[in-house]
Amino acid sequence: MFAKTLRRTLPVALAALTVVGFTAAAHAPTSLKNAYKKDFFIGVAINGQQISGQDVKGDAIIAEQFSSISPENALKWSLLHPQLDKYTWDAADKYVEFGEKNHMFIVGHNLVWHSQVPGWVFRDDKGNLLTRDALLERMHDHIRTVVGRYKGRIQSWDVVNEALNEDGTLRQSLWLKIIGPDFIEKAFQYAHEADPQAQLTYNDYNLENEPKRNGAIALIKKMQADGIPINCVGIQGHDHMDWPTEEQEDSTIAAFAALGLKVSISELDIDVLPSAGPITADVSANLQNQQTANRNPYVNGLPDSVQKDLAARYTMLFHVYMKHRKEMSRVTFWGLSDGDSWLNGFPVRGRTNYPLLYDRQLQTKPAYDAVIEAAKYKAK
Repeated sequence: MFAKTLRRTLPVALAALTVVGFTAAAHAPTSLKNAYKKDFFIGVAINGQQISGQDVKGDAIIAEQFSSISPENALKWSLLHPQLDKYTWDAADKYVEFGEKNHMFIVGHNLVWHSQVPGWVFRDDKGNLLTRDALLERMHDHIRTVVGRYKGRIQSWDVVNEALNEDGTLRQSLWLKIIGPDFIEKAFQYAHEADPQAQLTYNDYNLENEPKRNGAIALIKKMQADGIPINCVGIQGHDHMDWPTEEQEDSTIAAFAALGLKVSISELDIDVLPSAGPITADVSANLQNQQTANRNPYVNGLPDSVQKDLAARYTMLFHVYMKHRKEMSRVTFWGLSDGDSWLNGFPVRGRTNYPLLYDRQLQTKPAYDAVIEAAKYKAK
């Protein structure tokens, strides 16, 4: 199911950019998915309007440009399984149908996470926390039902999402508190039972930082020693203009590949705004009170100098990905356009961000041309 890792030479697109104003000449006669089709899948996370077909222009771009899709929310527990005896399949079914119609590598995001989980999952009908066995049964039922419904149709599952703290220890979620640390292994076992052919992924952010990376490596090594089926690690890739460094990105991919796993960049975007606090992708972060002009400087558009810097950041990252293309499964952008990005509301609500390859008018940015050009890169 994975793209073969052979080099493809493409026409030069980035050289056609004019430095002042970044007006691009005609793009090279290719697409993102064709540029990288012999290296790894190029994916995009799609939202509810795109799944439902309301975003007609966006859907056309997704079908033309990308070889893989992930759902922003359609497969998360709170939307898919809001009540004990109720599943809402409409959006998830349409999501999978969209991927199949366009012959895409379809990702399921996600099965077990501390966030966007209804409160009933952890409690009995009297409001008391469940026992270990009762919560394991609920987890098993959910995974068996969801993965089973899409067996052979969804090719890869983010089985456990964000189970680690920044220091590499296990997050004190209710999954951990009630079941214990083996909740992760159990989730992978259940997913493998439901679809033995699916790629099973552990997914997390900030893995480029050594303490958290070391915690993930220890976790995966234990799973492997215990015979737990894990095929891939998802490095989320919620990056900034000055983080991670090239060395951090390179060494992180190499460290997980050394475990015999495929590596995905599972949620790629680059935050161009000034830092509003510690670098994190924890959705519980909310710094509403810090929305000041100096933290939201590009309300009226991104300056050409920052467009150039953003393109350079994407060039660096994709050179690293191409260096490791034999170990890579996919690179997935977390959203199609700047207007779709969650970073407009995170970690400070109401800011105007520009983290992706398409602008708010669904036009390509210089970063798009940089990514196309980077497909020609072959490290020595």
